[in-house]
Amino acid sequence: MPEKVIFTAQDIRRALVRIAHEVVERNHGCQGLVLIGMLTRGAPLAQRISGTIAGFEGQEVPVGTLDIGLYRDDVPLHRLPPIRHTSIPQDITGQRVVLVDDVLYTGRSIRAAMDALMDFGRPEVVQLAVLVDRGHRELPIRADYVGKNMPTSRDEDVAVRLVEVDGRDEVAIVQREGARL
Repeated sequence: MPEKVIFTAQDIRRALVRIAHEVVERNHGCQGLVLIGMLTRGAPLAQRISGTIAGFEGQEVPVGTLDIGLYRDDVPLHRLPPIRHTSIPQDITGQRVVLVDDVLYTGRSIRAAMDALMDFGRPEVVQLAVLVDRGHRELPIRADYVGKNMPTSRDEDVAVRLVEVDGRDEVAIVQREGARL
């Protein structure tokens, strides 16, 4: 099994609509809400969620992007990752921030994102929305909003592909090279 598509474009759209409704319901509206998408694929997901909320609430939710490269604990200091653009649309102090990412795996990226967020202010609360939760946590982190729980083996990767980045929308399970079948 080199690759198996388990989430189609329609499935992604439905999951994001559900997440958008859950975010508004849990936060009692959009007031004081900011969506921050983790680069690379969390950013377009955050934009889509914001657009969906605007469609049914009639109110724009500010969206920012966050590069966590310098906050990761798995990058050697002598080989820094390329710096990408972080853009936080407003002061997040006292705001309800929903961090958006494509896949939740070990939790280390989310920990890095929370560290990075604190450099921009002190939110009232930070919530997490992910398209896919694949399990295998190494840190005590869980998502508040999940598009799909997808148990995987450590020999598999989850490939999220989005039109904005990859030219198509789908989620696939991919067997890692060199993994035993």
